[in-house]
Amino acid sequence: MAKEKTLSDLFYETLRDIYYAERKIVKALPKMARAANSDDLKQAFEHHKDETEGHVERLQKVFDIFGKRAQGKTCEAIEGIISEAEEIMDSYKGSAALDAGLIASAQAVEHYEITRYGTLKQWAEQLGLKDAARLLDETLKEESKADEKLTKVAQSAANVKAKKAA
Repeated sequence: MAKEKTLSDLFYETLRDIYYAERKIVKALPKMARAANSDDLKQAFEHHKDETEGHVERLQKVFDIFGKRAQGKTCEAIEGIISEAEEIMDSYKGSAALDAGLIASAQAVEHYEITRYGTLKQWAEQLGLKDAARLLDETLKEESKADEKLTKVAQSAANVKAKKAA
């Protein structure tokens, strides 16, 4: 008979998922920064790449706290979101709508990360992993701030420029 799966198993599998996702995002952000028209958006992507490298380091600490080796597991969701971002970069290259599309893609990533980190934080608390919960909460807050920053760039410039070009 197979061992019954537990919250601990779910925590570990989800941790592996977001670890893979964060490492994939570190690679995608420079491409998005190069593709962006706006200097503000380029800077936002570059800043978030640096933050994301910190997220990877924090996740490695969470794996240590949990007593497991840091190892990713293919995250189909992030693969799909990044694939869509690449399609936007190709399809909208040179257009005024490119930045609005890049922001939408980046926010899809942020929202995915926010759900993952919120869930992992709660599970860490349930499992008595207070230090892990604190680390996950730090990242959750940074992801939320990144999402807010992207919203501001969209509202103040990217969406306006995309609309005017119509």
